[in-house]
Amino acid sequence: MRGLLNKARTARDGATGRQVDAKRAAVRKAPARRKARRGLLKSAARFQGRRLLAALTSGAVGVLGCLTTPLGRKLGWRWLMHPGRRLYRRLMESAREQRAARDEQIRLEQEREEAAADAAAQDLNEIKDRVERPARLIPQHAGQEAIHVSGFKFEEAAADMENAARSYEPDGNMEVLTMIDNLPLALQCVANTFRILAERSDEEFAFEKDVANGFDDIHRTLLNGVDAAETLVPLFRQVHEQDIARHEDPRNGTEAEKGWNV
Repeated sequence: MRGLLNKARTARDGATGRQVDAKRAAVRKAPARRKARRGLLKSAARFQGRRLLAALTSGAVGVLGCLTTPLGRKLGWRWLMHPGRRLYRRLMESAREQRAARDEQIRLEQEREEAAADAAAQDLNEIKDRVERPARLIPQHAGQEAIHVSGFKFEEAAADMENAARSYEPDGNMEVLTMIDNLPLALQCVANTFRILAERSDEEFAFEKDVANGFDDIHRTLLNGVDAAETLVPLFRQVHEQDIARHEDPRNGTEAEKGWNV
């Protein structure tokens, strides 16, 4: 009976481990996949632009074809017939080939970045424990006072940021713009905090490697937040382009721009 329980427990732990590994792999590969999606979308938009340009160009040539096609039929010269249609086919064939080449390059780059992320994770897992542990527990001498040192309290710093966000009353929206511009750097500092903790847990503290790996997983997840913050900066400037221009490039000075007090 105990053997069956141990077997079931082993199978359950194995399944849980595979799920955790899959989620960690998804987190590691998320930046590469997000970059590939953006590249494929840009490639598709470029292809559609080429399609529109081909339609306009071949349409102009097609007008000329209204004159050359009857002449080509009469003389039996196929090269005079339907020049706009043939030009459109050639342009679209070239556009499709170029898009296929771009998409293939994007996918190859994604595979290389995912492989590099997996290799980096493998190297981290293979790091040997460099913290020397004593062969036995060293008891504390009688009468020795415990020393309490104020350490790193991340929850206090996080709580201060939360309270600051709740009570935040900016003087103007340009102040918010400055905050958003600095947001990627701020989140990068937060992510670096857990990268440092991962490195020190592996190199200095008397922790098992799983703890360092846990900190590293948090670091990788926070890097996704850095990427999201970087996309927010151009988005904010795009949707409020006119409002920002009135402050950064006012017409006839700031006082004149205040005339638009709508």
